[in-house]
Amino acid sequence: MSDAIKRLLVLSLVFVAAFVSVHVFRAWRDGQPIFGFGSKESGQQFAPEYATLQSKAAIDPSLVPGLIRANDEMVELVDRVTPAVVSIDTEILKRERVIDRYRGRIYERDRVTPGLGSGVIVSEEGHVITNHHVIEGHRKIRVTLHDGRSLPATLINSDKLLDIAVLRIKSGDPDEKFYALKFGNSDAVRVGQLAIAVGNPFGLGESVTVGRISARDRSLSDNQRDLFQTDAAINPGNSGGPLLNHLGEVIAINVSIYTEDQENVMVSIPGNDVMRTLEYILDKGRPIHGYLGLATRDLKQHVASGLNYSGQGVFVSGVTPNSPASKAGLEPYDIILAFQGEGVTNARGLLNRIRRSKVGADTEISVWRKDKVINLNAIVGEANPFEQGQQIAENARLASDRAILNAMGIAVRDLPSAYQHQGGVLVQQVAPGSLADQKGVRANDYILEFNGQRISDSQQFYFNLVSGAAVTETTLRIRRNNQPWRNVTFPRIPRIKEPTD
Repeated sequence: MSDAIKRLLVLSLVFVAAFVSVHVFRAWRDGQPIFGFGSKESGQQFAPEYATLQSKAAIDPSLVPGLIRANDEMVELVDRVTPAVVSIDTEILKRERVIDRYRGRIYERDRVTPGLGSGVIVSEEGHVITNHHVIEGHRKIRVTLHDGRSLPATLINSDKLLDIAVLRIKSGDPDEKFYALKFGNSDAVRVGQLAIAVGNPFGLGESVTVGRISARDRSLSDNQRDLFQTDAAINPGNSGGPLLNHLGEVIAINVSIYTEDQENVMVSIPGNDVMRTLEYILDKGRPIHGYLGLATRDLKQHVASGLNYSGQGVFVSGVTPNSPASKAGLEPYDIILAFQGEGVTNARGLLNRIRRSKVGADTEISVWRKDKVINLNAIVGEANPFEQGQQIAENARLASDRAILNAMGIAVRDLPSAYQHQGGVLVQQVAPGSLADQKGVRANDYILEFNGQRISDSQQFYFNLVSGAAVTETTLRIRRNNQPWRNVTFPRIPRIKEPTD
């Protein structure tokens, strides 16, 4: 045997001996078996443990009768309301861009994605309230009831501004009456009162959370105002579900969670607003918005300086003749300081508040005019599709713009969200006898281009119309169903005289 092999064997024996020594020492120290022998607990058998558990509650039930009654009443309330709360599943068609690396090209394809939300049955006939954003761009809607049945749902109409949609469900039994909940008076809701949120969070099924109304008249953006804030936990999937009071009445519809600095604010749309929109949709088939007949724009510094005014407000650039605003005494170059006792700072926010006002409501408007503050009262009128162009551009001049809109006679709406990438708008309504009517434009026609330029949405369409129709002829590229594209040309529409000092 060579010396090298001898040295290797010696080193190996030393390594093994050291490893075994360390293992034996650690096992002895920790009281564990040493190769199966020598355990401190060697040979011992398990001895049963004895424990004395408490047989009495922390407090005698006779001392807390109110808590026991409240607990039982809450359980009873939940049992009564949950049969009217539903889960909503949608199929939404979305357009996605795909990169084909092998062929070196990019193409688009439709992809069906699932959506979920909650809703509440509000009529025996099967009318369901949910959020507009829950069903927006849907291809199919199914509603799952408390008893597990899954029924197809039809969208009657929705109000995008309020974020409310009205659905209708039907079962195989034409005489079936659905279990429904009653609306409560949301104007009577007080901060601190009980609030119960019921919905379908994360698609896990029926869930109930309890809290309090934390605040009223909460506003998270110019589009949503007068919301309720609650500390009842609301999670994704709760959208469209009801917020209930202690009588099981619907006082609001849960709408969103606002996250900032990892803090959640749960907000809901007051029930009276929802009820009003429901009545409009059931009665007229569409939501109805308030209208005053004002053209407004944000107050710029140079405009305020020219009027010798310092402060905040919204500038009135025009007033429609014989409109509610005109009858109330509002004039061009007024500066609106407050609407219904609340200050205003931007034109978009003011417009949304007017549109959400109840038709026929008496509103108080404070204006600044020639160094004086004047309080006026205006009765809110009903907007129609042709009045959408009133606020389309920051520099809108309502009298002339409105004349152009009425002469053209086209009311348009945006495409469903799944198809907005294509551009263009859909004709919502055509005024009888208008230029559009004379040229054969009809509801549901698809308008893609305005004077050779593709348009992206209804706002751009109206802006182009009022800014260009008085200057030159207007040519629209239109298609009806699957028919060939055609160009429709309209004559120039002269402007009427603008208001002056």
